[in-house]
Amino acid sequence: MGGKTKSSLIGWQFVALPSAIILLFSFYPMVQSLLLSFQSGKGTVYEYVGFANYTRLFSDPVFRQALLNTLLYLIIQVPIMLLLGLVIANFLNIPKLRFKGFYRTAIFLPCVTSLVSYAILFKSIFSIDGIANQMLLNLHLIDEPIAWLMDPVWARIVIILAITWRWTGYNMIFYLSAMQNIDPSVYEAASIDGASKTRQFFRITVPLLKPILLFTAIISTNGTLQLFDEVVNITNGGPGNSTMTISQYIYNLSFVYTPNFGYAATVSYAIVIIVAVLSLIQMKVGGEKR
Repeated sequence: MGGKTKSSLIGWQFVALPSAIILLFSFYPMVQSLLLSFQSGKGTVYEYVGFANYTRLFSDPVFRQALLNTLLYLIIQVPIMLLLGLVIANFLNIPKLRFKGFYRTAIFLPCVTSLVSYAILFKSIFSIDGIANQMLLNLHLIDEPIAWLMDPVWARIVIILAITWRWTGYNMIFYLSAMQNIDPSVYEAASIDGASKTRQFFRITVPLLKPILLFTAIISTNGTLQLFDEVVNITNGGPGNSTMTISQYIYNLSFVYTPNFGYAATVSYAIVIIVAVLSLIQMKVGGEKR
């Protein structure tokens, strides 16, 4: 046996087990869920219904409400979170800034906080007798407590604040890491040419961070479209489904309402299609070559 063939066989031995695990626990469930989306029933008894589940999507008012809520979070929260992460990273990249380690840890800390714990914390802060209302009353900005979690608009705002608080630091770490890999001589040359710090940020930093900006935009979009924990633990989709997301609707179809795993799989693939389309658009806008 030749040396090259032997090395190739050894390499395949290393990747065989991980590949088998990925096929078994990732691709096989994906294919099975796709087949399930063309069926109806519960338990072990299913019947083929063709595209009936997909047709139902267009006439399902709860799905439309969940889709609207999810897209609302995406359109409002993701740009705010990415912009905040970029600005904070640029601030923490200042060479002479003191206590940089403390600031970085403090801003990143929410990312490693338990999802349930921080959701309960926000639910407590924005309750009728919570800290938010107490502060606003003490500042005389409101005359009576706001029912944050009982009003559709305010409940959505609380969800957006919660997501932004948790995930801004996550994106900030990516930007900060990329900024520290930019050659300082580029900024020195720009300073000699008379470019201000603001001009350097928009003309040097942002263009050089373009691949990272695209990456964080895609993963943030993907994560927001699968938003589940915050909504379930803070508002449980209420009031009146006004904060329900697609992922929570899938959970309800499977475990809260009368089980309908076929239709739940169909809604799941609706997320897949939306993620694929938005990712493709972001890559096109980002100028990535396919």
